[in-house]
Amino acid sequence: MRTLPLTLALLTAAATAVAQDGNILHSFKKIQLTDKFWSEGATFGDFNHDGKMDVAAGPFWYEGPDFTKRHEFYPAVQTFTRKKADGTEEKIEGFEGGLGVENKYSDNFFMFAYDFNGDGWTDIMIYGFPGLDASWYENPRGREGHWQRHQVFNVVDNESPWFADINGDGKPDIVCNSGGYFGYATADWAHPEKPWTFHPISPKGDWQRFTHGLGVGDVNGDGKMDILEHGGWWEQPASLAGDPVWKYHKTDFGTGGAHMWVYDVNGDGKNDVITSLAAHGFGLAWYEQVSENGGIGFKQHLIMNKEPGENRYGVAFGQLHAIDLIDMDGDGIKDIVTGKRFWAHGAHGDVDPNAPAVLYWFKIVRDGKGGVDFIPNLIDNNSGIGTQILAGNIQNPKYPDVVMGNKKGAFVFLHETKQVTPAEYQAAQPKPLPGK
Repeated sequence: MRTLPLTLALLTAAATAVAQDGNILHSFKKIQLTDKFWSEGATFGDFNHDGKMDVAAGPFWYEGPDFTKRHEFYPAVQTFTRKKADGTEEKIEGFEGGLGVENKYSDNFFMFAYDFNGDGWTDIMIYGFPGLDASWYENPRGREGHWQRHQVFNVVDNESPWFADINGDGKPDIVCNSGGYFGYATADWAHPEKPWTFHPISPKGDWQRFTHGLGVGDVNGDGKMDILEHGGWWEQPASLAGDPVWKYHKTDFGTGGAHMWVYDVNGDGKNDVITSLAAHGFGLAWYEQVSENGGIGFKQHLIMNKEPGENRYGVAFGQLHAIDLIDMDGDGIKDIVTGKRFWAHGAHGDVDPNAPAVLYWFKIVRDGKGGVDFIPNLIDNNSGIGTQILAGNIQNPKYPDVVMGNKKGAFVFLHETKQVTPAEYQAAQPKPLPGK
């Protein structure tokens, strides 16, 4: 991680970052579920109906609240061989990741928890390696053994696909590229185990499995979900009947990062866009929505880039391959959760591949005059992110916890708070660099 010497102490202080809600310090208890590489994503839900949230990562789900007991819900057959210092070899479960030396990829890039068949038990959707299928696994309602797999969509392209409601029916859809199109796949919810139907929203293009950058949100404030990509955004029409091509608004949102979020960042009533600029490079920015030639335009505001001095607090890290957006401190304003993907292309690929695998949340602070600050809060410096990062209420009912999987294994970060004196609160706040 590239930082100015001045910022080392600040980043340490940021690990117990603060929120402006009554001198409360925020920190996180780190739980490593496994050091084996099974997936680039993870999710959570009450899979055993005991009233406590569990976590799923790769082919296993781990019982809450302590996450020590694991259950295999689809075959965990992958292994690799590692040579030890004495020349002997050992077999290790999972794909070759941080415990090995060669760059490998998992067959599980995204995981989502949802009750697909409406039986009251939470199931799990998995998007595999880019270009492969989407399948959901049916919760056996307390019985041990592998869950029944329902392959519902054959080709999920894009490295940041979504699981979100596009058509307004209150049910999630698969949002991705497929067959050269942008679009979404919907279920027949009377038979969600049957193949889902793909609805293209664009003309056919050269988008493929490794396309980067995808977003979902209401850009123009008409109450309908639009779809974004790094080159612009697609406006949902008044009617989806007949699968019409959506109107395209060309916009430069970078070269292709992670999940793109639509949110009113500065509180002016217009939805802006938050995105990383390059999933395997540097850059985190928000794009302020402005009026332009009687329509919608966007003005870029850089939050963080390659050099420490480009961030107000001297923070710089690359490979922001996943972003979540959620209110982390209960102040009513959503915050950015992201970090450095660990070994996206191995130990010798991309930018700073062996820099600390950091995990951060950036507190969004509005000044009431259209200006915004993004206060960096270090959660951890030895985990990072995968292609997915998920924050939500796993154990803390008020403040979101964080779960993720990558080539370092799988982790849960439980959100903890501490009431302190005003002086302690101020001392723990990250300080801007001189002149910033």
